[in-house]
Amino acid sequence: MFSGTYTALVSPFLNDRLDDESYARLIEHQIAGGVNGIVPVGTTGESPTVNHEEHLTLVGRAVELAKGRCQVIAGAGSNSTRKSIETAKECEQLGVTGLLLVAPYYNKPSPDGMFRHFRDVAAATKLPIMLYNIPGRCGVEIGVDVVKRLAEEVPNIVSIKEAGGTPERVSQMRQVLPPEFTILSGDDSLTLPFLAVGAVGVVSVASNLIPAEVVGIVKHFLDGQPLPARVLHEAFYPLFKEIFVEPNPVPIKLALVWKGIIASAEVRAPLCEPTRENTDRLREVLVRLKVI
Repeated sequence: MFSGTYTALVSPFLNDRLDDESYARLIEHQIAGGVNGIVPVGTTGESPTVNHEEHLTLVGRAVELAKGRCQVIAGAGSNSTRKSIETAKECEQLGVTGLLLVAPYYNKPSPDGMFRHFRDVAAATKLPIMLYNIPGRCGVEIGVDVVKRLAEEVPNIVSIKEAGGTPERVSQMRQVLPPEFTILSGDDSLTLPFLAVGAVGVVSVASNLIPAEVVGIVKHFLDGQPLPARVLHEAFYPLFKEIFVEPNPVPIKLALVWKGIIASAEVRAPLCEPTRENTDRLREVLVRLKVI
């Protein structure tokens, strides 16, 4: 169901309000770059700090702006099962292709609590669901055994965005998951290594800025052309690292302003603007790679 390149969209703000013009330019940039799908209001879209009305506006506009030209996977994750169920139902009504559900952060549920959370959200919708494992942000991981149990017992949980930081977890999951259950990288710098051990795509931050290049890495590899995939990976690896020199999505928003795609690099508190040193580092890499 889910494979290829998906962009974890930023949520553009202007004077602390949603910037629809920038959002439209950003989505057109993704489609022109050939992405398979877009992911509005994931954590790159600052889901913890947009209100519920803004969340649904961003999802609904993504569906409208995509016009069926790519998949739309709505972020609907939360550390509250009740809230995730409500958001999942509302996103389904907006016409999205699927849902992205991040691990419940802060609460640190037990493996059984984690299983029940995802099972209960999945039961509230007919949409296919992609799990999102990012223990560095959530403080807890979706264990391999939990992923296996969900794949076996919950038919509409069909994929995982894996940002656990190691290809070994991809190998571990591929040993126990059915072949149709897809694994996508959640870390741009690890996309190529993950593809080499069984992943079939990426949910990318970098593709906000360079969609065609990220699409190229994934497509070349999946088409049996690992060398051109590696060439692209090596060329843009410095960018993959520097866009996380400050907390995501601070650097990628600044880069998108320099590229002329969004109007403002505003982020919602408690995020804030980057330091001068990190700003200079980011600009140097983008200029050297001729991205801006």
